[in-house]
Amino acid sequence: MKLTFENLSSHLKGRLAPLYLVTGDEALLLAEAGDAIRARARAEGFSEREVHFIERVGDWAAIQGSVGMMSLFGDRRLLEIRMATARPGKEGGAVLASLAKTVGPETLVLITAPRLDRDAQSSAWFKALSEAGEWLAIWEVDAARLPAWLGQRARRVGLEASDEALDLLSARVEGNLLAGQQEIDKLRLLVAGDRLEAEDVLAAVADNSRFDVNRLSEAVLVGDAPRALRVVEGLRGEGVEPTLVLWALLRELRLMWSMRQGGDPGRAGPRMPPAYAAAAERARRRVGRLPFARLASRALRADRMIKGRLRGEPWDEILLLAAEFCGLRTPPPPRGT
Repeated sequence: MKLTFENLSSHLKGRLAPLYLVTGDEALLLAEAGDAIRARARAEGFSEREVHFIERVGDWAAIQGSVGMMSLFGDRRLLEIRMATARPGKEGGAVLASLAKTVGPETLVLITAPRLDRDAQSSAWFKALSEAGEWLAIWEVDAARLPAWLGQRARRVGLEASDEALDLLSARVEGNLLAGQQEIDKLRLLVAGDRLEAEDVLAAVADNSRFDVNRLSEAVLVGDAPRALRVVEGLRGEGVEPTLVLWALLRELRLMWSMRQGGDPGRAGPRMPPAYAAAAERARRRVGRLPFARLASRALRADRMIKGRLRGEPWDEILLLAAEFCGLRTPPPPRGT
C-alpha cells in the first residue's frame, strides 16, 4: 500500500514500520502526520523520545553517535530527525543510509523534511530509507482541491458547509491550510447548528490568503482570469517586488512558447509539483491562441517601467499582461513604446 496522508490513519491501525520518512511543504499536514505517528508509537511502548534538528553539517555527528546507543532506561525509543532542507549533503546522506541499515525493533525512526525533488529521490540515502521503512510524501492542496479539503475538515467538527461557503472560504485562505483549519475551528464556535452558509463565512472570516507567484503561474496557465487578477492584486498589496511577479509571468510565457514549438517541458528538468504539472498540461489546449508578440511587448513595457525607463505604473501593466495571458481583451499598448 502506497502511504499517503489520506490512508495514514488506516495504516497506523496495523503494524508499525521501523522507519518513517515524511516529506512536503504543507506545514499543517506535516505536523498532523508526525503527531499521528508519535501517538501510535507511544501506544506501542516507545516511551522515550530523542529529537535532532538538522540545520548545520555538524549536526549529523550527534545522530551518528546516537544510532548505536541503547536507551538509558532500556525503554523503546522514538528517534526523530527534523531536516531543514531536503539535501543532507555527503555526510548526512551517509548517516541516513547507515541508519536505514541499523534500525532495530527497539528504535522507531521518524524523519521529516521538505519536499524531495527528482535528484533527492534518486539518491542512495533516499533509496535506503524507503526500502527500510515507509515514505509519506505530502503534496500541496491546490486551489481546485481546497474546497473539498475544507469541506472534509468542516465535517470533522460537525459542520456541513454549502458549496458557496466553501468557495468563499477557499478564496479567503488560499495557500494557507493552517489559516483554513483555524477558521473552521472558529466557525464551529460561532455558528449555531450544523449548517455553514456563505453569510457565516462573510461575517467571521478574515482575509488570510497567502498569495504567491506559484499560484499566479497556475492561474495564467489555465486561463483563469479572475483568480490571476486577484492574485496579482494580493501580491501588490503584500508589497511583493513587481520584478518577481513579472519574472513568473515570463517563465510561463516561455513555457507556453516551448509547447508551441513542440517541446515537452515535463520530461526534462526537476519534477513539477502536481498542481503545476496539471496546469501546464491544461495549458496545451490554449497555446495556439496566445498572442505571443503582444504579450512580449506588454512584458517589455512592464520591465521598462520597473527600471524607470518608461513612465507608468508597472503593476497596472502587469495586470494587463496577466489579463491578456488569460485570454481577455485589453486596450493595445501605445505605439512606439
